[in-house]
Amino acid sequence: MKTITLTSCLLLLAGNASALVIAPATSGNQLTSAIAGAGVTIDTATINFVGATNQSALFTDGLASGLGIGSGILLTSGDARLASGPNDSATASGSLGTAGDADLSALIGGIETNDANILEFEFTTATGDLFFNFVFASEEYNEFLGFIDPFGLFVDGVNYALAPDGQAISVGTVNCGDTGTDASGPNCASFNNNETGAFNVEYDGFTDVFTASVLGLGAGTHTMKFAISDASDTILDSAVFIAEGSFSGTDPEVQVPEPGSLFLLGIGFAGVLLTRMKRKA
Repeated sequence: MKTITLTSCLLLLAGNASALVIAPATSGNQLTSAIAGAGVTIDTATINFVGATNQSALFTDGLASGLGIGSGILLTSGDARLASGPNDSATASGSLGTAGDADLSALIGGIETNDANILEFEFTTATGDLFFNFVFASEEYNEFLGFIDPFGLFVDGVNYALAPDGQAISVGTVNCGDTGTDASGPNCASFNNNETGAFNVEYDGFTDVFTASVLGLGAGTHTMKFAISDASDTILDSAVFIAEGSFSGTDPEVQVPEPGSLFLLGIGFAGVLLTRMKRKA
């Protein structure tokens, strides 16, 4: 399911003057605190974070840069500090030479993975459901579509990082061909080509904002694993952006404004009406 907001559309039309602001993360607790939302309780004692220095980060100014997510966390297969635009390199890489991940290798038919960045923990959900918003990006676009750097969002061992057609998301399953403009590419309508620097991020391409929905989890404890890595090599970074506060028991597309927000909204409408009445008078 794809999330599109009026705010992000307006910002894209207005241009992308601001680059992502990246603050490297130092712990799994820092990352989980940033994404935890309503209706979900994370067991901090179970957090397992695998990553090298600067491989993960907190980010802001995502909307202004054209990413579609304003703030949240960033997991990469290399160096998170390279994510900030403009796109001035076709080969941005944080080559680490660290281990891969068996679950990620399984997603791509057993191909060797390297430089894995993993955040996993146990959680409970008050609603029995789970939702989170994310964007996948990569420097493998558009020339290296065969190097299918994988990422997975595993809930109780099942991957929910899926493209609109149900395939596991990777460079190979969401793209617009090796030119970045071929509409016949898989899930091309959900791909943003950045090789010309249209967006103020470093990666050569990225997906639209997707909402993963995990319904009917039921009571009790569940496991969550966010993971991304390189495939076959250790170069050309890929990344997953996860929206702040969106790891939630409530669908972000149907959230209702808080009472305070409704009150302010009412004041705003009242002000508009009052101004019109004065003009008529």
